[in-house]
Amino acid sequence: MISPMFNHLLIPFIMAMFLAITMGGSGTGPAFSAAYGSNVIRKSIIPGLFGIMVFLGAIIAGKGTATTVGKDILPPEMMSFTIVSIILFSVSVSLLIANLAGIPQSTSQATVLSVVAPAIYLNGLNTSKLFLEIMPVWFILPIISFFLSFLLGKYIYRPLRKRGLTMSRSQNANMKPIWNGLIILMSLYVAFSIGANNVANAAGPIASMTSNELNVSIDDNFILIMILSTLVVAPCFAIGSSIFGHKIVKNTGKEIVLFGKFEAVIIAFVSASLLLLASITKGIPSSLVQLNVASILGIGVAKLGARNIFRKTEVRKFFLMWVIAPLIAFLLSLLLTFLADKFGYL
Repeated sequence: MISPMFNHLLIPFIMAMFLAITMGGSGTGPAFSAAYGSNVIRKSIIPGLFGIMVFLGAIIAGKGTATTVGKDILPPEMMSFTIVSIILFSVSVSLLIANLAGIPQSTSQATVLSVVAPAIYLNGLNTSKLFLEIMPVWFILPIISFFLSFLLGKYIYRPLRKRGLTMSRSQNANMKPIWNGLIILMSLYVAFSIGANNVANAAGPIASMTSNELNVSIDDNFILIMILSTLVVAPCFAIGSSIFGHKIVKNTGKEIVLFGKFEAVIIAFVSASLLLLASITKGIPSSLVQLNVASILGIGVAKLGARNIFRKTEVRKFFLMWVIAPLIAFLLSLLLTFLADKFGYL
């Protein structure tokens, strides 16, 4: 016979798995858009590779961001069954809307704002963590990503291209296998960084809630429960990649700017390195999607000029959805928290 405790925990875990599916769809773009855009990899093998590397990143380097999302914004003792269900549901809805629109979205920003909403309502928000650590990183890292890629594109890529050293000339055909392997390696690196940062969006709240429901010490058992939660959540990223990934990969990889192999390596390396740095140093949940698109734009401006890039329809759609989806997550989470309180579920 199934225990009442199992039934109680089942709903949030199902929501966490659904959230991981939507995150998998959104995260596929940043991981493999560069490789796909440069015609190095087939779309059919992307979900499997993506899922494996996300899992490894979560297990090896996901502790910091899971702690931030699960404990440092809203006190862990407030992460009840109801609150965690509201958080996960709100993020899932906002990301599902973005996925259906084919726009890669910041899972971290949507998740953080979904946690912030009940934290504000319950007077439990850690304002210093949010305003002094998390939000500044959201603004600073994409700017760094853009300018790093722009400078690399302008002062390294363009001179090398003039000398025929970037796989744009036929005489470099012998280097093709090396470039292709390097691009795939960079895509796997990006997926690893996603695992280190984004899996925490689902695993962190689940870990705190499970500690509360089992009535065990959050400090002594959080890491173990987080790992167990990750084992459930991370594989769902591959499922989401299979369902939603192709449209998003096409939008980011084909419709902003056509990539060569050298540019693809720059994009993947810059965006993944910045995200992994945020994950392992401060445990800041950050947007790889925005880092990736900022890097794409930096390369695009270096190649084609700012006017040609920023006038593209897909770029405008990206910026609009980046504002709308986290706002939907925040407002929905706040509304559901209010209703739960009104009807006595908090």
